[in-house]
Amino acid sequence: MAKIRAAITGVNAFLPEYRLTNEEISTMVDTTDEWIMQRIGIKERRILKEKGKATSDMGAEAVKGLLQKTGTSADEVDLLICATITPDMPFPATANIIAHKAGIHNAWSFDLNAACSGFIFALATAAQFIESGRYRKVIVSGSDKMSAITNYSDRTTCPLFGDAGTAVLLEPTIEEVGVFDYIHRVDGLGRHHLHMKAGGSLLPASKETVENKEHYVYQEGQTVFKYAVTGMADVAAEIMQRHNLASEDIAWLVPHQANMRIIEATARRMGLDKEKVMINIEKYGNTTAATIPLCLWDFEKQLKKGDNVILAAFGAGFTWGSVYLKWAYNS
Repeated sequence: MAKIRAAITGVNAFLPEYRLTNEEISTMVDTTDEWIMQRIGIKERRILKEKGKATSDMGAEAVKGLLQKTGTSADEVDLLICATITPDMPFPATANIIAHKAGIHNAWSFDLNAACSGFIFALATAAQFIESGRYRKVIVSGSDKMSAITNYSDRTTCPLFGDAGTAVLLEPTIEEVGVFDYIHRVDGLGRHHLHMKAGGSLLPASKETVENKEHYVYQEGQTVFKYAVTGMADVAAEIMQRHNLASEDIAWLVPHQANMRIIEATARRMGLDKEKVMINIEKYGNTTAATIPLCLWDFEKQLKKGDNVILAAFGAGFTWGSVYLKWAYNS
């Protein structure tokens, strides 16, 4: 009997209209366009400015566009997973809200929190529901409103993040395409170096936590950079070795878009030229769970059926991993 694999059969994204440039950021904190470009590689990022709009609004727009693009009825969707660290509220799950706003009423849904690795963790989770034969149409949304937890008086973190909503459709296939393998790892040590201190059960919101600006991203940049370079590059190389893939066999590396130096280090470890690396960090910044599907959407027309594609990410937690897939369609 032919093996069932989960194949990405469509990808879509939603980006807010507002562009926050380096020039504007330099009016908020002591920084420059040159410093940000040299250290990080970001020129601008999209920000969801509209009052009353949240992560679910971006995710729902991405999902609605995906359904239309793939000719899929909302009633056909079996499961929706939302990878996010900026839920609309602690509960209910943002996935539930996205499903409701997108008109999906016959599915179940849940959120997955793995920070910048969220999309690849959710993709691997979704793939197993497809491979089991239980479900035929699963949507993974990587969506984050990072501007909601960014301190725009902190020069070390405010240039990093942007907002975006994304969605991919997974369906079963017996062709030699789809998700072949994944490697995912975590190390709770990372919680000390990259976190949001307040707002959870450990330190509930209070007047003091708000005054102390403890509801924003906190990052020890040098430590996170060191772990990210090693973790992301190692796991991408490991999945290549596991499948006897040489650099010439890889059509595309799709890395998490956090820092150009991390992206370049991962590509070097894999022996890949820059032409084989999807990069759009300059336009969108770090959109956390949205970066990898945002790349797939941006480069969709360049992807060809059968292309060997490696996804790689590193995030808070620490979380990191890679996915090996063969692209399933021609645009």
